[in-house]
Amino acid sequence: MSRIGKKPIIVPQGVEVKIEGLNVTAKGPKGEMSFKTHPFIGVELNDGVVTCVVKKKSKMTPALWGTNRARIANLVKGVSEGFIKELELQGVGYKSSIKGKDLELLVGYSHPVLIAAPPGITLSVDKEFIKIEGADAVLVGQVAADIRKVRKPEPYKGKGIRYKGEHVRRKEGKVVGVAE
Repeated sequence: MSRIGKKPIIVPQGVEVKIEGLNVTAKGPKGEMSFKTHPFIGVELNDGVVTCVVKKKSKMTPALWGTNRARIANLVKGVSEGFIKELELQGVGYKSSIKGKDLELLVGYSHPVLIAAPPGITLSVDKEFIKIEGADAVLVGQVAADIRKVRKPEPYKGKGIRYKGEHVRRKEGKVVGVAE
């Protein structure tokens, strides 16, 4: 039995949720998004509270129940508040800037790296921090992962692009032994 699937989703003020068959659509101040649920999971809306119920039992139903509930909760949160991921640049001479809607990274390569912002994503730069904002949790996380992939933090000096607050385990460099 899914503990997450049982939890109700409270729809905040200013958000409208529609359920049409398997499609769940949420509309709010940050935009409109939809999600198609699995046929084994039903979605009900009563007095501003969305609940997920099991329609057909199977071996994978508990996992689907929790997953569908989490995706719908992210849908509602995304159109009301939005999602934010922050990245941090660490390294001498590492810089980032915004060129139009694209992000330009100078991270130790012989050329600047340009990353285009997909529709629905807002990129902003503040000194050594990069902020990714959007209504879709999956898309925000994917854009953050793509930016981090340009120059992952390396374990010897710790240089690279990392999530804000991420701890990078450092390795000890080579130790030149003294001949005895």
